[in-house]
Amino acid sequence: MPHVSEARSSASTPLPSPARGWLAVTAVAFSTFTVVTSEMLPVGLLTPIGDGLGVTEGTAGLTLTVTGLVAAVSAPFVPAALGRTDRRLALVLLMALLAAADLLSAWAPTFTVLIAARVLVGLGMGGVWALAAGLAPRLVAARSVGAATSVIFAGIAVASVLGVPTGVYIGALADWRLAFTVFAVLALLLSAAMGLLLPPLPAERGTRPRGTAGLLRDPKVATGLAVAVVLVTAHFAAYTYVRPVLEAAAGIGAGAVGALLLVYGLAGVAGTFTAGPVAVRVPRATLVVLICLLGGAVSLVPAIGVTALAAGLLMAVWGLAYGGVSVSVQAWMMRSAPEERENASALFVGAFNGSIALGALVGGFVLDGAGGAVLMWSAAALAVGALLVALLGRAPARTG
Repeated sequence: MPHVSEARSSASTPLPSPARGWLAVTAVAFSTFTVVTSEMLPVGLLTPIGDGLGVTEGTAGLTLTVTGLVAAVSAPFVPAALGRTDRRLALVLLMALLAAADLLSAWAPTFTVLIAARVLVGLGMGGVWALAAGLAPRLVAARSVGAATSVIFAGIAVASVLGVPTGVYIGALADWRLAFTVFAVLALLLSAAMGLLLPPLPAERGTRPRGTAGLLRDPKVATGLAVAVVLVTAHFAAYTYVRPVLEAAAGIGAGAVGALLLVYGLAGVAGTFTAGPVAVRVPRATLVVLICLLGGAVSLVPAIGVTALAAGLLMAVWGLAYGGVSVSVQAWMMRSAPEERENASALFVGAFNGSIALGALVGGFVLDGAGGAVLMWSAAALAVGALLVALLGRAPARTG
């Protein structure tokens, strides 16, 4: 990701050794995996959460809406709120907060307490993701920044491969509360690991609130954020409720849903590493292809996803497409604002998580009011909107 690395701030400390740098990248990747899994756990557990706390599946989806909304509101202010605080210390404390929030989720005796816990999850994951998204140029040499960024964002895709399906299986074998406990322990371990493996990370310049807001006046940044908002809203309107939709369409149980989510996640990892290097050179073209694949797969779920095999094929295409979205939009943002990495990342994370909240909220209303087929078709229509924004808006120049 050449344009990202060219913008190293004068406030940055010297790079760690290659070995320590990649260990740090690995720790950050595991952390993005953990925060995204903590956010997404309800996707695979909506039915048992609803049954256990006496609410509908659509209402249970608010556990995802609240988390995304809190992360969306808080993430853009994280750089300025932290001021000159060393980012290593901030990441350690944010992961500890996430661990506490997951433990509270596991204990929650009522839906109200669970919602309060999910507010804390939103604060922790929004902060971690906002800081982690742009760390690669501070951890590895310029020639490795693209690969390191893909590794960090692979944590998001692997959360679908291992995190959400693991939550489904734990919920099926034991209880949904145990799933939250397991990831609370992992978050605590990673808090310690980042304290040991990350180098000192003093604040870079360009973290004033007006600097963050000022980026919105850049048409390339605004277009990238608009694509993210519409596409991520479309995705999560459908994906949040994919379990009840698949159960109704294909007549499959929790174990099969877990397997389909695993297929989705494996394809997502492939999409992350395939799209990342290409998006650095041709960000608009990469996102156009991803949007077309995602919208096509979602639109076909009601029509042909009526068997486990057909549903698996659609989930694979869906995962391949969405796996490349996060790293591709991040590449778009870094190319659009190379001198404002942290602020651009914070804006992206805020928009991304606000869209998660919006998608989960809208999807819940549509599912409860009109059913799964209309939900999938509505998400596909939103994907068409994202395609138009990507084609008509301002994009960073292609390279190579």
